[in-house]
Amino acid sequence: MKYVPLGGTELQVSRIALGCMGFGDPKQGVNPWALDEEAAAPLFRRAVELGITLWDTANVYAGGTSEEAVGRAVKRYTRREDVVIATKVGLPMHDGPEGSGLSRKAILRQIDASLARLGTDYVDLYQVHRFDPTTPVEETMAALHEVVAAGKARYIGASSMRAQQFAAMQDAAARRGHTGFVSMQNQYSLVQREDEGELFPLLAEQGVSSLPWCPLAKGHLARPYGQVTGRSASDPIGQRFLDGVERPVVDAVRQVAQEREVPMARIALAWVLGNPAVAAPVIGATRPAHLDDAAAAVDVRLDEAETAALEQHYTPGRTPAF
Repeated sequence: MKYVPLGGTELQVSRIALGCMGFGDPKQGVNPWALDEEAAAPLFRRAVELGITLWDTANVYAGGTSEEAVGRAVKRYTRREDVVIATKVGLPMHDGPEGSGLSRKAILRQIDASLARLGTDYVDLYQVHRFDPTTPVEETMAALHEVVAAGKARYIGASSMRAQQFAAMQDAAARRGHTGFVSMQNQYSLVQREDEGELFPLLAEQGVSSLPWCPLAKGHLARPYGQVTGRSASDPIGQRFLDGVERPVVDAVRQVAQEREVPMARIALAWVLGNPAVAAPVIGATRPAHLDDAAAAVDVRLDEAETAALEQHYTPGRTPAF
């Protein structure tokens, strides 16, 4: 495994992030395909073996049970100081002003709840899950700064927002001398490249790292076009991606993979990793072999002809998920 600094910080993160949305109680949340702790154990162990140190979860995943699973896995399979724990705040956890959004009240309540579920006194990266149009950006950034000042988070990051929204939040923090974002978890893959226009140049200008989610388009770039898996058949979020997955792009990935004699996932991830703003794509693995392919992608270097073949069929204008 290779490691890079996160944004302009000294925090080293693995080039692959373990996405933990699919770990926890499958009866809670929106993912009936989620793996309970016993089923997820081999993936946590394999992540440790491969040196995947960045583990990404959120308070809302599986109704909070994902954070609980992550916290227990850290204690069972590794050491707290050897893992970079990232979690998120913003999406609805429960009714009431403390249950969702990015107000000071919600942030200060939810960070404590996340720490309790994770069984730790701090997270390495605390991310806002979505932009909150109902809360002034100054209030949100001040509250996040307060979380960092209290030692409950080492760094803060953003996720799934427009470049203008991200810039407004960063500006609000800078004007008041508050902590700014060091990372952006945005949707990015061979079938979703809209952030290349505005967001990625902004991240480069500010020295902020990208942690792309859905780098394999919910698995559609890891298998031949139209092939159905057990997860894809029961994943309502993944099914929404079908309209945005163009067959020529998937076929191009398959062709390059066949010529290299490697799995498709390695090619699709190698392309994402080739973006200089990308620190670590977030991999939502459900089998240890998925992590093996992801780790192997770190060492794949695509040549100009392969890159051109992968990129030529993309149709611009697809709206990223916010």
